[in-house]
Amino acid sequence: MELSYAPGACNIGPDEIARRRRVALVGLVLAIAMAVALLAVGAAGPVRLIVALPLTSAAIGWIQARRRFCMAYGLAGTFNLGAIGEMSRVSDRAALAADRRTSLIIAAQGIAVGLAGALLFLLLPFSIAA
Repeated sequence: MELSYAPGACNIGPDEIARRRRVALVGLVLAIAMAVALLAVGAAGPVRLIVALPLTSAAIGWIQARRRFCMAYGLAGTFNLGAIGEMSRVSDRAALAADRRTSLIIAAQGIAVGLAGALLFLLLPFSIAA
């Protein structure tokens, strides 16, 4: 898959996309493990909202992979379409503004997904504690 930098639309290549997918998977596994642990100890109420953290991480990783856009690179004014570690700088002001706007959108979407999942978990009426 040959990708090219597009302001606000694409700032990572295949290696970085694969990395974001791994982050999403790890975040999801951590969220599930945390939810099971919270259920096992009978946690109720607001403490269950802590699953928002790994859920948000998973969501942001997945969104970045799907969009082929790294939130952190967009905020930093960089992009990487080659091997991991081969960074390039964004010099155009309009491109930098577009990248930062996309980064903030990804952050908002990831936080919304993480919080929505945590709120659903909060509303679960049961635990698996003995």
